[in-house]
Amino acid sequence: MTTHKLNPKVDEFLSKAKKWREEYEKLRDIALDCDLTEEFKWMHPCYTFENKNIVLIHGFKEYCALLFHKGALLQDTHGILIRQTENVQAARQIRFTSVQEIIEMEPILKSYIYNAIAVEQSGLKVELKKDFTIPEEFQSKLDENPALKTAFEALTPGRQRAYILYFSQPKQSKTRVSRIEKCVGRILDGKGLND
Repeated sequence: MTTHKLNPKVDEFLSKAKKWREEYEKLRDIALDCDLTEEFKWMHPCYTFENKNIVLIHGFKEYCALLFHKGALLQDTHGILIRQTENVQAARQIRFTSVQEIIEMEPILKSYIYNAIAVEQSGLKVELKKDFTIPEEFQSKLDENPALKTAFEALTPGRQRAYILYFSQPKQSKTRVSRIEKCVGRILDGKGLND
């Protein structure tokens, strides 16, 4: 058994954890058992391999989780990787609500961590996709109207996406143009399509 260098910031994080402390400690043991380096990033215990982020431990109200930075590339043979929201492209979580669950899953978790290390070593990258294309009628409108462009960029990604989908639906350019015309005022007011 190799002795691992524990990160004092992680010790501090664990000592302050009001919830999930036992779970965090168990997850920490598992990560360290896989010969990962313990670091503290984004205010959370993070485990790296040759300076590449492999997993992060974090907790929420209902669960704590092991977050795989490139989880999208892992072979999820047990169907346990969760995509937090649809905007998350690369990362995936495995969620827990008790230390017992973590103990029972330890061999599986280790196999996923080793898989994640192998993915890093192979140099695989997650292809990040821009999930929408701005229709050219709207793009030219944005180009000729700086105030509109500023207002549109200030909208949340979800609102931007809703407009783009709405503008992109019609087959005919003139229908797209008329939809865009009708929405200019709303966008300038900082409103979403459905607000």
